[in-house]
Amino acid sequence: MRVHVTDLKPGDLLKNDVYNSSGLHMLMKGSLLSEDDITKLLQHGIDYADVEHTTSNLHSDTQTMPSDQTRLLTTLFDDTIKGTESLFQQAMEKGFIDEAQVDEILINLTTQLEKQKDVVSLLLMLDGDNDYTYNHSLQVGMLAFYIAGWMGYNSEECLTVAKAGYLHDIGKSKISPEMLHKPGKLTPEEFEEMKKHTLYGYEIVKESTQDEILATVALQHHEREDGSGYPYGLKGNDIHPYARITAVADVYSAMTTNRVYQTKQELISVLCELYSLSFGQLNGEATQELIKHMLPNFIGKRVLLTSGETGIIVMNNPADYFRPLVQTSTAFIDLAKERDIAIVEIYIQ
Repeated sequence: MRVHVTDLKPGDLLKNDVYNSSGLHMLMKGSLLSEDDITKLLQHGIDYADVEHTTSNLHSDTQTMPSDQTRLLTTLFDDTIKGTESLFQQAMEKGFIDEAQVDEILINLTTQLEKQKDVVSLLLMLDGDNDYTYNHSLQVGMLAFYIAGWMGYNSEECLTVAKAGYLHDIGKSKISPEMLHKPGKLTPEEFEEMKKHTLYGYEIVKESTQDEILATVALQHHEREDGSGYPYGLKGNDIHPYARITAVADVYSAMTTNRVYQTKQELISVLCELYSLSFGQLNGEATQELIKHMLPNFIGKRVLLTSGETGIIVMNNPADYFRPLVQTSTAFIDLAKERDIAIVEIYIQ
């Protein structure tokens, strides 16, 4: 149903994506409209939006969905991280893992991921104090799943890519905890040992699943398009496509997550860094799909700026996609022009 913006109500469900007159993406299909969303549409001169429902009964019912969904996903993520810890323990003690347990975890996870479009909110939900290695494994599996789908892989292939991404770091179970959690820079000798996690991962995954592709992703996820990676310095098409996807997910997750020796970086600025890496080190197509599908998720998110102000991202900037337009309580701040101001943190709500 096509409805004038002034007649929209909080809780209306968008039937189609909404773009402004410049072609910039404003709101995603399937979004439940909030008061702020409607205000945003008015501010940007959008007259009409297609919504599926506008009945008052639906409004009262659907307003509880986001919190219910958040609780469901939080429980799912917590259970997945606990299961991941169990798998790493198995790998450390036995040299192999229970593939049936992996499949159960991945099916439960991807079943829910298929229903979610706001990947940014999912990543923000995972921004907790869980052990980095387990949280990272979940994030990489999740991001690899989405990237594969955005690249056009079918559902079975997406599940395989998710599984490969989820298991990519299982070889770290064979690295000493002291080295994994060392707060300072690794010595050259320690780094050489750390790089072996790719070899250990190949052995563990191959022994556990008999799947050469899954094992190859564990082996190759640190290879780079220009040959600068490890363990074998492979280039371009010599790297398995699933490993190239996993590499993008791996780098993004690593840079946006707190680690013992590194403070997390803000999500949008890391996308900008990935964009630069896509011209040499990371696969261009996988990186571009991640950027293209992540950026719209930032619209409507609350942010903290280096100026100390908080605001809402209201628009991706056509002059610089990685420096959006932010509305504070007193003004609109165009970060593409105000270069001395940056986003410090993005909040889930």
